[in-house]
Amino acid sequence: MSLSMPAPSPMMAARRFFCAAFMFTALSACSAFPTQGPNSLEVKQEVAPSEAGTGYVLIDLSPSNVSVLEKSGPKAIGDSFARLGGGQPRLLFGVGDIVGLTIFEAAAGGLFIPAEAGSRAGNFVTLPAQEVDRNGMIQVPFAGLVQASGRSPSEVKATIEERLRNRAIEPQAIVTLQEARSTLVTVTGEASQPARFALSRSSDRMLDAITRAGGSKWPPYETYVTLQRGGRTTMIYYNRLLNEPRNNVFVQPGDVLSLSRQMRSFMALGASGQNGFINFEAETLTLSQAVGRAGGILDSRGDPAQTFLYRLESRQALEKMGYDTSAYPRDQVPVIYRVNLRDPQSYFLAGRMPMNDKDVLFVSNAQTVELTKVLEILQLSGNTVTDVDAARIILKGYRL
Repeated sequence: MSLSMPAPSPMMAARRFFCAAFMFTALSACSAFPTQGPNSLEVKQEVAPSEAGTGYVLIDLSPSNVSVLEKSGPKAIGDSFARLGGGQPRLLFGVGDIVGLTIFEAAAGGLFIPAEAGSRAGNFVTLPAQEVDRNGMIQVPFAGLVQASGRSPSEVKATIEERLRNRAIEPQAIVTLQEARSTLVTVTGEASQPARFALSRSSDRMLDAITRAGGSKWPPYETYVTLQRGGRTTMIYYNRLLNEPRNNVFVQPGDVLSLSRQMRSFMALGASGQNGFINFEAETLTLSQAVGRAGGILDSRGDPAQTFLYRLESRQALEKMGYDTSAYPRDQVPVIYRVNLRDPQSYFLAGRMPMNDKDVLFVSNAQTVELTKVLEILQLSGNTVTDVDAARIILKGYRL
């Protein structure tokens, strides 16, 4: 006796065909499902730049790569003040400076001290303070116009004594700077007390000038210092100024220092506990710390083995890692760093990997999450077909 299965009804056959066709279409077009970024299967290998896109270099995190990247970070940002040179400035008289002058004679009865002068504190006369004119001159009685601009007090003193030598009794002059107006320095921007002041005669360094302006309003790790000198502009990270004595150079007359705040941040996307921009709030931040700051990887969605870091990396760093960058015309090359956080060893690498400003951290969904989406849509579609069939039967007057 042979058993045979009853042939399916036309309606059941159509339903099965529809479901099978839908499953085939869904599985072959997973990219159509809602998601926050590329599926991990789509990030397989390096993509060369083309007219359709910029391309990217895919790099799996390794000890050698991290060793190269550890040398980057905020301390490598910007230029170096040490390259400017200049040394300690020789502060000379300049146009606009206020000069004080006192002249001594050996005895009364000379050019400046009359014999009948009576009781005096000494054989000297103090002349009214005067400003160095736009021609760089000051006026000295019986000595005429004396060149002051571009000269030191001792040089001006020697000239005055020489001109008075045959007219006064053993003249001696004391030349002082009463108010400096030609050696001004400006500290502006995010300084606590922006100011314009004259350099001290002992010469100020960069940190001295910033301190005289009250320092920065913000933490050092968020502060940058821009120096304008002689038509050239140079910027440096404030902590480099604090930690590298060679960058704490002497300030020169006319320098303009501007303090600015630059908050560094990264963006977290995908299956992490927190999405959006997240500030560093520290001088340095590693990849493992960034994952923690982003709320970790969600157990219900994330695939720790497919954690990606998107960055525009410098060509020099990639060449040190041994990558060919000839296909990329710019100095900044699109790079995707991939790290497998299922591997315990990778956490040590992630703990050394420095984050850069504007990095994008993306945690991909696990493949089981994508499969769940397919099954949910299939279940919804199956229920829809059943409901349609039931409606048709009811309309024909049948009972199920």
